[in-house]
Amino acid sequence: MLNTKQIVVISTVAALMAVLFFMDIKGLVKPKETRGAGMTTETASQPVSISLESISTTAKNSLSANLAQQITDLEASLKQASGSDKLKLQQQLAQKWDDVNQPAPASFYHEMVAQQVNDYPTWLKAGDEFTDAYQNTQDTLVQPGLVQKAINAYKNAQQLQPKSLDAKTGLGVAYVSGTPNPMQGIQLLLEVVKEEPRNVKANMNLGLFSMRSGQFDKAVNRFKTVNDIKPSPESWFYLASSYENMGLKDEAIAAYLKSKELAADPGLTQFVEKKIAELKK
Repeated sequence: MLNTKQIVVISTVAALMAVLFFMDIKGLVKPKETRGAGMTTETASQPVSISLESISTTAKNSLSANLAQQITDLEASLKQASGSDKLKLQQQLAQKWDDVNQPAPASFYHEMVAQQVNDYPTWLKAGDEFTDAYQNTQDTLVQPGLVQKAINAYKNAQQLQPKSLDAKTGLGVAYVSGTPNPMQGIQLLLEVVKEEPRNVKANMNLGLFSMRSGQFDKAVNRFKTVNDIKPSPESWFYLASSYENMGLKDEAIAAYLKSKELAADPGLTQFVEKKIAELKK
């Protein structure tokens, strides 16, 4: 989740807590009256209409006037473009939004590119962008629409490359995160780790979903696997959170310290130090 884009740098702890908020993980966010492995059936089943125009307008509010105007100019040019020029402008807008760490509008342009190019890598990229978008927005009205677009993109990727574990993983995460049928997603992720036991993304998400359902012992095993293969501030942070929820204070402290060490982020350092102080009481 660490981002080194030149224009916008997001604090590690902010990114981590955004995922925790979205996942509604026990012990780290305020519990809701009801819990489940995804959005409620009522929310997920409602037809959601999301427009690029409204998402772009909202995203521009977080940019400087100069950057916002650059994007507005590109959007105006796109409306008049056709053929190869249209594709180039869509690619430019996708990259422009990526550069300022705005996955929601970027995902729409990646989808446009995929619709024209129609190959596996572009559809997979579109799916990953929509995933970033729905995991990083707090707008509960927009989330279901972004989830559905992610699902559609991954399905298109699967049609072009049926054996893709990346597409299956993304699809599994989307089903669990934002549909009334989370077990379908869990099954897809379990199929991925059965075929590839050391798949980092599948293990990471299965760990998160285990946390969400209060199965912290299972979460620990998933995050340990991730840390053996590709350790990151996130995986150590979630491992620490799982240990904390299990009452294993010493293990939690050690994992939190490892997360802080790898991140070297002032925001995460402050959060971890506060956590450690609480655990030592």
